[in-house]
Order: sequence, then C-alpha cells, then structure tokens
Amino acid sequence: MDPDSLSFLDTALALIPILIILILMIGFRWSGARAGGVAWLAAVLVSVIGFGAGWQVLVFSQLKALFFTLFVLYIIWMAIALYHVLREAGAIVSIAHYVARLTGSRILQLLLMSWVFSSFLGGMSGFGVPIAVVAPILVSLGFSPITSVIAVASGHSWAVTFGGIGAPFNALVVTTGITGDLMAPSTAVLLGVACLACGIAAAHSYRGFASIRRGIPALLIVAATMSSLQYLLARIGMWNLGALIPAMGGLLSIVLVRHLPTYRAMNRPQDTEAIAIPNPLPFPLAAAPYLCLVIIFLSATLIQPVHDFLGQVQLSVTFPGFGTSRGWFNPASQSIALSLFGHAGALLAYTSLIAYFMFQRAGLNQPGAFRRLLTDTASSAGVPSLGIAVLVGTAMIMDQSGMSFALAVGLSRIFEPIYPLLAPFIGLLGSFTTNSNLSSNVLFGGLQKDAAELLNLPVAAILAAQTAGGSLGSMISPAKVILGCSTVGLAGKEGLVIRRTSIYVLLISTLVGAVTWLLAR
Repeated sequence: MDPDSLSFLDTALALIPILIILILMIGFRWSGARAGGVAWLAAVLVSVIGFGAGWQVLVFSQLKALFFTLFVLYIIWMAIALYHVLREAGAIVSIAHYVARLTGSRILQLLLMSWVFSSFLGGMSGFGVPIAVVAPILVSLGFSPITSVIAVASGHSWAVTFGGIGAPFNALVVTTGITGDLMAPSTAVLLGVACLACGIAAAHSYRGFASIRRGIPALLIVAATMSSLQYLLARIGMWNLGALIPAMGGLLSIVLVRHLPTYRAMNRPQDTEAIAIPNPLPFPLAAAPYLCLVIIFLSATLIQPVHDFLGQVQLSVTFPGFGTSRGWFNPASQSIALSLFGHAGALLAYTSLIAYFMFQRAGLNQPGAFRRLLTDTASSAGVPSLGIAVLVGTAMIMDQSGMSFALAVGLSRIFEPIYPLLAPFIGLLGSFTTNSNLSSNVLFGGLQKDAAELLNLPVAAILAAQTAGGSLGSMISPAKVILGCSTVGLAGKEGLVIRRTSIYVLLISTLVGAVTWLLAR
C-alpha cells in the first residue's frame, strides 16, 4: 500500500475500533469480552468497506489470530493453574507473611514485589507471568486488588523490551535490519528513565504522593542500580539479559535499602499492617515453587541442549500471500510457532505439577484438591479467555487489512514537526492494539525506520523510542489487564484498571518522548 494513497479519512476509519475499546472499557467500564466483541465487528466492517478486505483477509487473519490466541492462553491458563495450586496449599499467604517480616514498611513491600520482583519474572518470561504471579501476593499482603493489579502492571513495564530474554528487542533488530549494538544503548537510556518513572507510578498507585515521599530513597537507589546495570549490559552487547540481571541487582539493593534510617524503624514485624496468619508454611517450602519457576525458565532459556530438546515439537501453519483491493499485501508466512513443550505456558505447567506433588507429599492439599484445582482454573480463566480472543482477532484484522499501517502513517503526518515526541506513542499504540511489545515492534518497526530516514532523524533513537513505547504500552494491554484482574477477583472490571493506569502510561511516555527529542537533537 502506497502511503501517498492514504488520506485523513483512512486514518479516522482505522481509529474506530481502538476508540470503541477505549470508550467502552474506560468510559463505560465494559468488560474486555463485551468491548472487544463490538470492536471486532467494527474492524470487520471498516476493513471491508474502507480498506477493500475480501474473504481471504477475513479468514486468514482470524486463523492467524487463533494461533496467537492459543499462544497467549497457554500462558494464562497455566499461570492461573499455578496460582490455584499455591493458594490451595497456603503458599501465597505464607510468602506474603515473610515479605511482611522482611520489612514493616508498606511502601518497601509494594516496591519489592510490584516493581523489582515482577521485573525479575518479566526478565525470564514473556506475556503475563509477572502480573499473574505477583498481584495475588500483594492482595495477600493486604493491598487492595485494584492497587495490586495497577502497581504490577505499571511497575514492571520498563523491563518488557529486554524481558523474555530480549525477545521484543530482537524482533525489532530482525524487522528493521538495524544492529542491536547500534540501538541497545539508546534503548537502555530511555528505559532507564522509564524505570524510575514506573517505580514512582507503582508507589503512587497505593496512597498517592504520600507514598512517593516515603519511597524516594528506595526509588532513587534501586532505579539507579537497575538502570545502570541495564545500560552496561546494552553497551557490551548482552541486551538479552538487560531486564533479568538488573532486576536481580534491584532485589539485592532493596534488601539493603531497608536498613536506611528512613525505613529502619519500620522493619520490625509488629509494625506491619499485613494480614497475619497463625501457621505459615516454612519459608523454604513456600518459596520452593518460585525457585522451581526460576530454575525451569533459566534452564529452558539459557541451556541450549534443554532449549533444543523442549522445542522439538512446534505447531504452526503456513499461510499464502493475500491482500486487499487497495494494494495492501501480506506475503506468505507462517503463523506464530507454538512450542508444545518449550512454551512459557508449558514451563508454568511443569512448575504447577511439581508444586502440586510437593504440597501433596507434605500433606497440605485437602481431599479433592486436584478436581477442585481444575474447576477453579476453568472458572477463573473462562471469561478472560473470551475477552483475549476477540481482542486478538480485532488486532489481527487491523494488521492484515492495512488499517494499523494507515493509522501510523496518518499520525506521523499530523505530528511530523514533533515526531520524536510522537515515536513512543506509536509503539504504545501498537502494544495496546496487539497486546504485545514484540508484535508492536514487528508491526511498526519498519514504519518508524522509514519515517526517521525521511525526516532526517537518528534512526537508532527513533527505534529505541518505538520499543520503549511498546514496553510501556503493556501497562494498559487489555489482555494483560484481563489476566491480572482474573487472579485477584476483579473479572469484568478491566476498564476501571485501564482508566486509572492510563494516566501513568501517558505521562511516562511523554517523558520518554522528551528524552527522545533530546537524543534526536
């Protein structure tokens, strides 16, 4: 599709499904499933009437969406299953008990779990794992479900680009042909700024500016540790560990920070407001599933023979090339590959089984536990799965019909004089519509590169802004918000969470845009 053939009307039409999602979920507080269903119908009509999509676009886009949905739901169902295994045995409330004993400071408890530990989990794995694992622990610590979801969603978003062992960033390298050595330092600078801002957002989600004031020493020290480690790894070409290693440094630094005079008086267990439990599990037993999770993910990712062995069975489908009557063409391609035994969902399943039998042997599972776990998992995951399916279907129609491309082209034209400020928002838009920083980089990476060259802007800085914006967009990714809400009893209230989190993502993205402007100059 020739960008010159696109008009302002095309941009306005392409914006309709996104506006529907935003208005219905944020304005009217509809669930993801209801809002997504309306947006999906609108995307079908706009793609056919406005962009010339035929039956091939509609059928093949939804088949691709089906594979991506299975890819995502594999994680979601297994993450929820792990949550119920841990809840059944009392591991979650026990971990909350020990976190509370580590420090009586509520703000340190919140930052430790929602900002640092969730970033550590995000460094190992991709979609959804941090919010599914950490949000229930925060609820057990006595934080409200709304605060728990918002804090984790905002707290770990800076780590998404280099998370999953660098998968989103590597996708940007492959898509644009620009080497990682050129882009990684600029990306680390932008994400370093976002790191501190995300910690501030997590703190603010609790008790506003009062929480920020209490957390300033920890915020500055931990952010400096994580962002400097990330920049160092980016400079030496080890960006694949650019979230995992910094988060490990952050865990160590926040444990040390609790001894500062500001927090020392609140370190006694009796000062905590957390819910007390009479007979917590021994810490090694309660923490064992999380340790297994870490070991399994690291082994499957970093040990090549293990990675190759688990990845032997890949499910995918090859699609022919197809296009629209307006000249948008999708070349022949394969669907996203679903590794049956090496996928993050499979690794969560292994962890769940190990944890179940570990607790069973310790006599912690009540009679009928296994059947109850299956029922609870199906009940918790059913409605969120429908919401994710329709949202992914909407995103894929927009992508395969050229609607997303038209939207990005139109926005770049409108905001050409201030394009460096806009670049993160294009990445954010891609992440919001596709529920994935990786997909956003694939979708808009080439466009951002072309725009930078046409406007005589530094390509590395603009692409860094693209992936940083995509990373931040995960805060309000509907699929992730649905997942987080489903684990803390907020199913159907995703719109409320997105509305409250939107202010954080807009402010931080504006800050990243301002830094991009300075880099571009």
